[in-house]
Amino acid sequence: MDKTAVVILNYNGVAYLERFLPSVTRYSGQCHLVVIDNHSNDTSLDFLKNHYPQVQVVALERNHGFSGGYNRGLLEVQADNYILLNSDVEVTPGWSDQLIQYMLSHPEVAICQPKILSHQHPDQFDYAGAAGGFLDLLGYPFCRGRIFNHLEKDRGQYDKNQMIFWASGACFFIRARVFHEMGGFDEDFFAHMEEIDLCWRCHRAGYKTGFVGASRVYHVGGGTLRDTNPYKTYLNFRNGLQLLVKNSTVLQLFWKLPVRLLLDLVACLKFLLEGASAHSAAVLKAAGSFFLHLPKTWSKRSTIDAPFGGQLFQTLIIWQYFIRKKNTFQMLTREY
Repeated sequence: MDKTAVVILNYNGVAYLERFLPSVTRYSGQCHLVVIDNHSNDTSLDFLKNHYPQVQVVALERNHGFSGGYNRGLLEVQADNYILLNSDVEVTPGWSDQLIQYMLSHPEVAICQPKILSHQHPDQFDYAGAAGGFLDLLGYPFCRGRIFNHLEKDRGQYDKNQMIFWASGACFFIRARVFHEMGGFDEDFFAHMEEIDLCWRCHRAGYKTGFVGASRVYHVGGGTLRDTNPYKTYLNFRNGLQLLVKNSTVLQLFWKLPVRLLLDLVACLKFLLEGASAHSAAVLKAAGSFFLHLPKTWSKRSTIDAPFGGQLFQTLIIWQYFIRKKNTFQMLTREY
């Protein structure tokens, strides 16, 4: 059987390591356990040395963010498969075995994820990935179980395995060969949406992404950047534009990019009217950074042979959610 490594990227997360490593070591079967430390200045390394000497530690010389941290750290991990796991995730019995068995029986699939539930509200889907992600026509991400900020209760409605468009970076299984073949995560994203970009690039290369309903984990969320942090707003808006430019055809960008920029302006004004001036400024900063680095982003398009890959949801999620009041994935799919 192929060797699988469970790899946790850590930055000043000793409290999460203390809380969640016990479940990872107990329930991860024969998986090799690795912690990549993104140059933490807390007691993370001492804690691992003293309490988990069996865990491989890859200590980086500085904080490279989510993308760069994994790209560099995984060069030191000898495995056929990686399960990239956030430090603030509690796993359950059999979680990794279910993912491994699914990938063994689906050689056409390069990436998969489990069901991701909220640690704070265990009967509810988690924001980051829920039961598998999709993109609408404008490249806005949403999930089975989560559309914008509406989180569904888990009633088993999404337990069936199925192909999805993107898998969550909170618990992201990928074949090591594919990860390195695709060049890993785009480090210009730094954090947020880099896993969506990688899944889209994998679609364009002919690979598939799956959801495994029998595997279940619980995610705290916001362990590094909380929703109230304007820097998170900046990353989400900037990276959303980069994602669209890197993976859409030129013809699509003629109409998609102006619409996205207009909607970003609306969001900027909304933040301002709500008194969230720091978030409003973050949206403008994101647009400025996007245009400043547009030539570099554009140059990355040529590294992918196929002009387009995967199937976007043929609708506008903003229209469906805010105007038609469709706030669940099942409500959307009744029309498709």
